[in-house]
Amino acid sequence: MSDRIHITTAIFYCNGAPHVGSAYEALAADVFARAMRRRHGADHVSFLSGTDEHGDKIRRAALAEALAPKAYTDKMSALFRDVFAGLNTTFDYWVRTTDAGHEKFVQEMLTRTNQRGDIYFRDYEGLYCVDCERFYTEKELLPGNVCPAHNRPVELISEGNYFLRIDKYRDEVRKKIESDELRIRPVRYKNEALNMLAEPLADLCISRPKTRLDWGIEIPFDNRYVAYVWYDAFWAYVSAPAARLGLDEFMAGAWPHTEHFIGKDILKTHAVYWPPILLAAGLPLPRHLNVHGWLNFGGSRMSKSSGNVRDPLYYETVFGPDVLRYFVMREVVYGLDGDFSEERLIERYNADLANDLGNLTSRVLAMTQRYLGGALTACATAAGGDDQDRTLAQALHGLAGRVSDLAAELAFNRALEAIWQSLDAANKYVAATAPFTLAKDPAKLPRVGAILANLIEALRVIADTLEPFMPVTSGKILALLNVDAATAHQPFGEGIKPGHKVNPPVALFPRIEKPQSA
Repeated sequence: MSDRIHITTAIFYCNGAPHVGSAYEALAADVFARAMRRRHGADHVSFLSGTDEHGDKIRRAALAEALAPKAYTDKMSALFRDVFAGLNTTFDYWVRTTDAGHEKFVQEMLTRTNQRGDIYFRDYEGLYCVDCERFYTEKELLPGNVCPAHNRPVELISEGNYFLRIDKYRDEVRKKIESDELRIRPVRYKNEALNMLAEPLADLCISRPKTRLDWGIEIPFDNRYVAYVWYDAFWAYVSAPAARLGLDEFMAGAWPHTEHFIGKDILKTHAVYWPPILLAAGLPLPRHLNVHGWLNFGGSRMSKSSGNVRDPLYYETVFGPDVLRYFVMREVVYGLDGDFSEERLIERYNADLANDLGNLTSRVLAMTQRYLGGALTACATAAGGDDQDRTLAQALHGLAGRVSDLAAELAFNRALEAIWQSLDAANKYVAATAPFTLAKDPAKLPRVGAILANLIEALRVIADTLEPFMPVTSGKILALLNVDAATAHQPFGEGIKPGHKVNPPVALFPRIEKPQSA
């Protein structure tokens, strides 16, 4: 295994505020990063994100606010970073493509690639989408030369530009994808990428003349041009770690084990353009492209251009920490499109969080206070006990490993289902053993103590396993249980011991009453 794992989101284009759709990608990558830190150790994992700040869309957005492009991107990058911090993402690197170190690195890669003979200049006429900031061929467009991503007509542009030889690397990239040396998952996107690579590729235009656009990184060997925004943005995955570790060390260690999290709309740029960009610079390819679908709202893709965006911090403020994280990870199958609705979020909140998780936590802690004075009097029975005890122990046994394996394969919804199956077993155990009834007989208090020890242990294991998905909630439950990190990670039956004191309950997820229809 590599010394390090490098996890990235796409570099977010900051021509508009972040929304729930962009938050979904950051949250999925954060769940994966947290799960990998638990699996391999925090020192073996780095997690990177940032903002893509060059190009014509940024320039136009800045002009619309009467700001210079750099002042505009300063504001927007801070907004993205603040929103993701508010969602408890755990980035190790935050890269801005306007950072001086990043700009220098891009120029070094351009020089390196040019010296290897894979960049050339020629006059060119092509169909250009300003919103995509890329040229299209006629067969890629909808009838009437309409951009398929933005449903707007493209522009015919004639100019001289620098091009990167990407067809030269097409067969090599195709073979690496076929053999899963560059693994694209889910597999449907692998097949899609292979179809894109099945025919010769037009070489990639990697410059824009300053006479048309001067907001970009200057081409080091021709100061009349700036770099194409996509060429610039890709290198954000590399520039900051390379500066910290050294390019050679980073490329030999973490980079071949990189996990890119991207949306399906940028599969082509990452599977067709990015690998040749790396190979042309003499660098290896990453390990995985993890491709997710779109988050739809009201039947349409949630996006800045569609105008149907939702502020992710609204849900953090109104519903509480982790609720948005839980909803999108539980509802959406990674790789498929998902539907987002506030009504469905409230249903999940009440059923899963208020009724299942919150109610169990409150009941168990309240009974421990009422019947045991808050201090455990028995050990949990990891093996042995009666049939009910064994059933609960079996539900908790190996839960952390099952969840870790599912998270590693991007099956986030199934990982949460596994946790909720254990939670359901604990709720059924309360009903079957009825400690609230047994406690009426003083002679049966030892059995009540054993039941509550099992339930406290179950809560501990569930809370610990929830951490990648619901870090704030996990921390709150573990604090109520009064356990440290070392105890939290123990297998069922090996954590909390007799004499351990837990805290009184607090309401984690108060029910939300739906407004009555007229």
